[in-house]
Amino acid sequence: MQTGSPLLTKKGHIADGDQLMGLIAARWAKSGELRGGALVATVMSNLGLERWLGGQGIDLHRTDVGDRYVVDAMRQGGFNLGGEQSGHIVMSDYATTGDGLLAGLQFLAAMVETGRRASELSNVFSPCPQVLKNVRFSEGMAPLEVASVQSAIQDAEASLLGKGRLLIRKSGTEPLIRVMVEAEDETLLNEVAETVSQAVKDAA
Repeated sequence: MQTGSPLLTKKGHIADGDQLMGLIAARWAKSGELRGGALVATVMSNLGLERWLGGQGIDLHRTDVGDRYVVDAMRQGGFNLGGEQSGHIVMSDYATTGDGLLAGLQFLAAMVETGRRASELSNVFSPCPQVLKNVRFSEGMAPLEVASVQSAIQDAEASLLGKGRLLIRKSGTEPLIRVMVEAEDETLLNEVAETVSQAVKDAA
């Protein structure tokens, strides 16, 4: 059984796990069911989700990528809702792992309660523009330890301060460095993504 996946509405709009987690978190917060007043998600969840949750008075606790890290953080913090942007949503009041059927039922319950269409409920916040670049490196290389790469990352973080977010991570399955940038200013977004990924390429 598939434990989680994005939602496809009648109009062909794809709602990823961030949108679904935002919807469920807001519903549970309103009904007093959201333990700890927070959602647990990974570093890959969109900055737009974090900002929107903040406006609802809900905290976002980020973890490393992987639902096992999400579940660990939920257990340690006593939270009952967490998940990944990919669609794995964990509701510990009902199950200990991500469950697509439970997430679907929560979505259907929201439709019944509000009388709103799926296309509306699957778009609870506006995602922050995002660019993801994958840079392959040769075996034995450690590009993130190179001084020029560290300098490029520091400069990028300084330029994004208060305007966006930079995430650099090494893939756990392939010889790839993943460079993810989020920013409302698309010129800044593309410049930072290109500069940092090029620095990694040069070092690799």
